[in-house]
Amino acid sequence: MNTIERDNTYVAHAYGRFPISIVDGHGSILVDENGKEYIDFGSGIGVNIFGVNDEVWKMAVIDQIEKVQHTSNLYYTEPCTKLAELLCEKTGMKKVFFSNSGAEANECAIKAARRYAFQKYGDGHSTIITLKNSFHGRTITTLAATGQEHYHEEFTPFTEGFVYAEANNIEDVKRLAKENKCIAVMVEIIQGEGGVCPLTEEFVKAVREFTEENDMLMIVDEVQTGNGRSGMLYSYMNYDVMPDIVSTAKGIGGGLPLGATMLGEKVKDIFTPGSHGSTFGGNPVSTAGAVSIIERIDDKLLAEVREKSVYIFNELGKADGVEEVTGMGLMIGIKCKKPAGDVLKTCMDNGLLVLTAKDKVRLLPALNIDFDVLKKGIDILKKAIAE
Repeated sequence: MNTIERDNTYVAHAYGRFPISIVDGHGSILVDENGKEYIDFGSGIGVNIFGVNDEVWKMAVIDQIEKVQHTSNLYYTEPCTKLAELLCEKTGMKKVFFSNSGAEANECAIKAARRYAFQKYGDGHSTIITLKNSFHGRTITTLAATGQEHYHEEFTPFTEGFVYAEANNIEDVKRLAKENKCIAVMVEIIQGEGGVCPLTEEFVKAVREFTEENDMLMIVDEVQTGNGRSGMLYSYMNYDVMPDIVSTAKGIGGGLPLGATMLGEKVKDIFTPGSHGSTFGGNPVSTAGAVSIIERIDDKLLAEVREKSVYIFNELGKADGVEEVTGMGLMIGIKCKKPAGDVLKTCMDNGLLVLTAKDKVRLLPALNIDFDVLKKGIDILKKAIAE
């Protein structure tokens, strides 16, 4: 059996895989087992933000592997400490808890908010407002936090304590807060899995103002939007607000599993020994790789992300067959006249890998994608949309 046949035989069928087996690559070019090359506009769903086979990341990981690949969290390790310091310095947050994924980072954010409320107000104050069309993860609790009904089927009972407001409707947030003992509002600045839909600046600032005035926490889910993807280090920075809790994952690890929950002043000391934990959280190899990622997301790179974003929006905004372009930075959704799945297949046949989100084609290219490669990929995409 080849790789695809073995996968279909032995791997749980939780994914609708495409008939491509990736074996090699460099930068934003991937190579399948038949030697066919593809321009990668997906970067592992926003993970490989410096592309594949990135030399700096690779050397950081190898260097740490040659020292120690894992210790328990009963001991200190330098890469974990250095990454936490970098994140706090670059964001103004105060403490960081490391886990393995975005869902776990969001679970940690939810636990932090609930413990804060319990210690301040006692039992019964636990409800968190999230937004309709949001997506926060695949665990039972983060699915409960997700504001999409079709995710709330077949795996019941779900964790209680979530209510869902209309996105960009501050009055709906206020209504839910009045009707429930709410402790926090949790948002994605750009609803990625919901169709690459940015929240308005007015709404985000109104949420921050409302939560501050009512002693509620503001949680921002930066799992997909973070680590330079939006054109700023974290997407909330585009709107000049400071959340109380920020979760992130995907791109921070550069290709290895890593989640991070950043805690602001109000909740910086909410976790005490034994109150939370993760066997692999803060793993020295994963955090060593992440240090090499975060250190390189500087002003120059972020300016390039914004420049590339403008180019993509300009090119696709006037392209035949395009109805709408949404998103921010290098997190872009394209509503086409033809089905997104058809566009994806045509692109794949012509050597370009893209993603979908709801009824849109979704682009999450590497932040450092070469401009010539980007332009070639956009040309393939425009033809696929117009055909």
